[in-house]
Amino acid sequence: MEYRPLGPTAIRVSRLGLGTVNFGLHTSERDAHLLLDRATDCGINLVDTAEVYSEGRAEGFIGSWLALGQGRRSRIVLATKVFRGADERRLSARHIVEACEQSLRRLRTNCIDLYQVHHVDRACPWEELWQAMDQLVREGKVSSVGSSNFAAWDIALGNSVSRQRQWPGFASEQSVYNLRRRLIELEVIPCCRALGMGLLAYSPLGGGLLCGGLTSPAPGRRADGWVRRIAEQHREQLSAFEGLCQQAGHRTADVALAWVLRNTAVTAAIIGPRTVEQLAQNVGAMDVALREEIVARLEQIWPGPGGEAPQAYAW
Repeated sequence: MEYRPLGPTAIRVSRLGLGTVNFGLHTSERDAHLLLDRATDCGINLVDTAEVYSEGRAEGFIGSWLALGQGRRSRIVLATKVFRGADERRLSARHIVEACEQSLRRLRTNCIDLYQVHHVDRACPWEELWQAMDQLVREGKVSSVGSSNFAAWDIALGNSVSRQRQWPGFASEQSVYNLRRRLIELEVIPCCRALGMGLLAYSPLGGGLLCGGLTSPAPGRRADGWVRRIAEQHREQLSAFEGLCQQAGHRTADVALAWVLRNTAVTAAIIGPRTVEQLAQNVGAMDVALREEIVARLEQIWPGPGGEAPQAYAW
């Protein structure tokens, strides 16, 4: 397994991260423990979750696994997210601090390595957000702070306010990124690069669409009905994509994941397997090297936004 620094921090994360959105939804606690054991055995050290996943059960499953001891906590970089709350200001200082305490209890740990703001809340002043994060870091409850689902201007503005407070700001951004959804190439990726931030790509397989969504949709897949509907909308592209993968001798999921990982801007890709078998298949994609002619054809099938802003739409 290859590892990369998480932005400007001393944290090093594996190129694949274990996403836990299925924990408590499609994956039982027992199977979640098996997945965590297998992932760490494969060298995956980044474990990503959120307070809202299965109403906290995902964090709880990780916590019960960590409670088994035997050095489990030291083997992972633990990342979770904050956003929702009864408070109208979903990123109010009060909610951030209280949510962190609740996540720590569910995770059964005393420190979160990467505490990510799950979505921007433009009603909350940046000064209030950084006040709360600064408190959590000083208390040793959080090591680094990240953003997720932010626009580039939100990242830049948030970091600007942070640095006025002589605080390091966001270490990373977590955004959706896959062959079908490439809009972050326009501004988010250049922003992260300019600010020295890490980039965590979630949904690299398009929620299942890029795993044979046209020819062989897997039974029980999360959002199965959604996959079928989107597959019909993109039938021509998917047909060309799946045919190209077959000609290249690779599984569609392997090609999709390998394409995301070949982007030097991507620190890690967050996968969300439901089973140990799916995890093993995802790890296997690390050995797939895409030939340039395959990459060129993928760019034709799934065109991006045309490059980076403003050159993508201006002279």
